[in-house]
Amino acid sequence: MASHRKPRQRPLHPLSRGTVRTAATLALAGAATATAFEGTSQADPQQTPSQVKAEVDRLYEEAEETAERYNGAKEQADEAQRALDALRDETARKTDRLNTARRALGSLAAGQYRTGGLGPAMRLALAENPQDYLDQASFLTRTGDRSAAEVSSVRRQLDEVGRLRDKASGRLADLRAREGELAEYKATVEGKLDTAKRLLAKLTAEERAAYEAQSGGPAPAGAPSTAPPAPVDGSRAARAVAFAYGAIGKPYVWGATGPGSFDCSGLTQAAWRSAGVSLPRTTYTQINAGQRVSRDQLAPGDLVFFYSGVTHVGLYIGNGQMIHAPRPGSTVRVAPIDSMPWAGASRPA
Repeated sequence: MASHRKPRQRPLHPLSRGTVRTAATLALAGAATATAFEGTSQADPQQTPSQVKAEVDRLYEEAEETAERYNGAKEQADEAQRALDALRDETARKTDRLNTARRALGSLAAGQYRTGGLGPAMRLALAENPQDYLDQASFLTRTGDRSAAEVSSVRRQLDEVGRLRDKASGRLADLRAREGELAEYKATVEGKLDTAKRLLAKLTAEERAAYEAQSGGPAPAGAPSTAPPAPVDGSRAARAVAFAYGAIGKPYVWGATGPGSFDCSGLTQAAWRSAGVSLPRTTYTQINAGQRVSRDQLAPGDLVFFYSGVTHVGLYIGNGQMIHAPRPGSTVRVAPIDSMPWAGASRPA
């Protein structure tokens, strides 16, 4: 009679079990690493068009926030570079004066030698290491040598050049740190934008067109004309608004401040600069650059800010409308201020 017992299953070799566990561990670790490296979740192949659009919106918002931090680091890097250049110029000028003074000491020493005497100051001045004799200024003073004053002057100049060089070295270190931040921010922004681009590629042409129309913030019927208006009162605010109208249609490029392209804070900065007002570079500094105003007190020229992190800004033009540079792939345009989460407003002085 045939047995109904199940055949014995051969146990897995211990190495096989370890291999399975190791493979699973590596797979999980690889997935975690990929997620951390990408900095954002990947789209599920089964995501609906609305889910893809929401994910793209999130990526653009995060990219803009990082871009504003890039702008801030870039401003600091530019300031550090200017300070470094100024220190180097000053150091070069004072080094030239120091060398002139040292040559004068050499001439004096030569004259003393020709007249038959070489004072202790000159013997020190002709030493192989100038710092050796400068360190003995007290000795020079005690000797009463007539060149002691000249030597003391050289010592002061040498000390000053040394301080300038130390200061320049500090500025250079600061510049290198800012450049490191710039590289990190740039990589983050470009990574998020690339991911958003891949997600949008999953949509049909019609879906992408609908998304572009929606996210671009088209102005409703009755919105102001796109022709640049002449400033009616000649005020700075009117001139800033006129500049913004003139920028309509120019592409958004993150980090750009014009004249051919802009990001959001680059546009508002350039608009007010055309009116003779200097604004800081980033959204989170522009909001504190002028008088804060409530939404019901807005006037043309005011800066309007959006999102909880104050990561986007536009220029108010009246009638509930603004001109802004929306995001990569878009152009400067008119849009309603209620198209994004409100964060506040300020009026440049």
